[in-house]
Amino acid sequence: MMAVAAISFTSCGNKTQQAEAAAVDSTAIIQANVDQAVEATIEDLNEDLQESNVNKLQETLEQIKQKVAELIKSNPEAAQEYIAKIQAFLKENADKVKGLVGDNAAVAAAVSAITDAEPAAVVSGLLQSVGDAATEAKDAAVDAANEAKDAAVDAAKEKANEAVDAAANKTKEALGI
Repeated sequence: MMAVAAISFTSCGNKTQQAEAAAVDSTAIIQANVDQAVEATIEDLNEDLQESNVNKLQETLEQIKQKVAELIKSNPEAAQEYIAKIQAFLKENADKVKGLVGDNAAVAAAVSAITDAEPAAVVSGLLQSVGDAATEAKDAAVDAANEAKDAAVDAAKEKANEAVDAAANKTKEALGI
């Protein structure tokens, strides 16, 4: 009995260690993904600035928003870290960015949206917009389902009325009326 108890305690300890190792591994993977994403984004931003390509800069800024939204789904803290590092780069290169953006209001607004708020505010703003989009999609689905249900009920009522009319006509025929 003592040997069985010792084995079961040992096996529980191994499962705990395995779970802890899996948690550490997933954290390391997320961190590596964030670091890779930051490096790739900064590389793109550097290219945009060196080429003085405001349209490409605008595309890169849009990709940043998409990456943050993607990271939010798996780990909001990673999204905050990502945006913080991108903000730091954009702030370090603010003069180059301003020189490139010039009078382009759309790109200036995109840069401001990323750099002017705290990373947590950027993430929560994106979470809010994702939540709003999900709510709108849910409402649209409910409306469509209600419309389909109403159409089905109307069709069933029409068929029932047709059946009643047909039965009444058969009854009248049978009675000779």
